[in-house]
Amino acid sequence: MKSKINVKSIVLLGLFIALSFIGSNIKILSSIAFDSMPAYLTAILIGPISAAIVAVLGHLLTAMTSGFPLSLPVHLIISFSMAITMVVTYFAFKVLRKKNFYLAAFISILVGTIFNGPISCLVLLPMLGKVVYAFIPTLTVVSAVNVLIAFIVYYFLPKTIKDKFNR
Repeated sequence: MKSKINVKSIVLLGLFIALSFIGSNIKILSSIAFDSMPAYLTAILIGPISAAIVAVLGHLLTAMTSGFPLSLPVHLIISFSMAITMVVTYFAFKVLRKKNFYLAAFISILVGTIFNGPISCLVLLPMLGKVVYAFIPTLTVVSAVNVLIAFIVYYFLPKTIKDKFNR
């Protein structure tokens, strides 16, 4: 995995963070929003570390614009969970994409949805109690939409752009 820090990569990371902020303002329920689509796109296009940064900042921006409804410590745990989601999504896609893009996309969408939906909620069970079960359906659907849109955008990106980030 190459890691090349230069002005272009910093600007691109800033762009994805800005897109995440825009998505953080499209809220579905409390702090459930469309902030993770740019992080998923970053995961499949650039890599896991950049995607984790976008995911953490994107969720914290969503939580901040919502007034941290579940408390700052809980939102820090959620943002860490989202970072892990992006890393897992990246590896699911990276391992399978050379064999079959469509299979890799399908499995990555499934992995991203399950990690960002039910697993993220269940991690909070000890802190929040049974109330987390109420978040699972909405969060799972919004997660699926976020990761699906990321793959649709990736699919339609020109090959020249994809090749610049091909690891």
